[in-house]
Amino acid sequence: MKTTIKRSALSLAALALFIATPVITPAFAVPVVTDTISMPVGAKPSGLAFTPDSEKAYVANYYIDVVSVITNDSQEVNHIYLPSDSEPYAVEVSPDGKKAYVANYASDKISVISVASDTVRKTIRLPAGSGPDAVAFSPNGKLAYVANYGDSTVSVITVAKDKVSKQIKLPADSSPYSVAFSPDGKKAYVANYDTHSVSVINVAKGKVSSTIYLPASATPYHIAVSPNGNLAYVANYVDDTVSAITLATGNVTTIDMPDGAAPQSVAFSPDGAQAYVANYLNSTVSVITVSSGAVATLVTLPQNAGPQRVAFSPDGEQAYVANYLNSTVSVITVS
Repeated sequence: MKTTIKRSALSLAALALFIATPVITPAFAVPVVTDTISMPVGAKPSGLAFTPDSEKAYVANYYIDVVSVITNDSQEVNHIYLPSDSEPYAVEVSPDGKKAYVANYASDKISVISVASDTVRKTIRLPAGSGPDAVAFSPNGKLAYVANYGDSTVSVITVAKDKVSKQIKLPADSSPYSVAFSPDGKKAYVANYDTHSVSVINVAKGKVSSTIYLPASATPYHIAVSPNGNLAYVANYVDDTVSAITLATGNVTTIDMPDGAAPQSVAFSPDGAQAYVANYLNSTVSVITVSSGAVATLVTLPQNAGPQRVAFSPDGEQAYVANYLNSTVSVITVS
């Protein structure tokens, strides 16, 4: 199975470089790993999304062309099988909880899953060579944006029709890895790995309106917008940082992660008080207190877990972490 994206640009040998970062005593309950859910052997889970009611979670298993469905109360796991050589890399659930979109990197397709039946009901074809690796729904659920790593574009999907309505061009060789909407749905933010930047899209006009430049050492891998729309956090894989963007001004500050951490994703808690960062190479989750921008604590995962994606349940009670290297999902109890 081919892997052309720079998924693992850093060697596991970099684990030896890990130096513990001082942390402050948290004012909130310390989150702990309370369970581990196994995915199929060799699955390499890379994407993760909850349903709005927090009852189910969908996991995109990159290496085996399978989307796993976790029933959260029982932690029962079922599987949805995709065509061979799909390479499902990301998954998101629509705001109304009716559909899940799966970005299939190798096949340049979006699989449309019915949440009610957990079956693939439709397939959306993207332009050849798109290389989709992220998807986000607008808050009103009318649009979905797909970040295409392969051709540096964003595909705009009209959700009611499950059809591509537009292609938005990003700067050449941007290599977008992630996309997120503002809570009011007026803007979308695209993390560009190779140009060390975030493209700001005016949703009404369907085009890039501005660019936020990050430090030259930053390598944006994932972006999340705070629930109040004031901040965006960007996980930078190579330089072990999170860029904190004040969206009203475009001002960028840097939050340091542990040396050798290789942060791959970030998620805000539903109340916006905390943000969790999945650190791929040292198998930890950094917990950031958003009000101060300080790392309050580290959650330790099994050695060589390789956490790639973290997501909070909408009820705020749990966070799930998709562990790429050991093909598991860690369950973190938040409160």
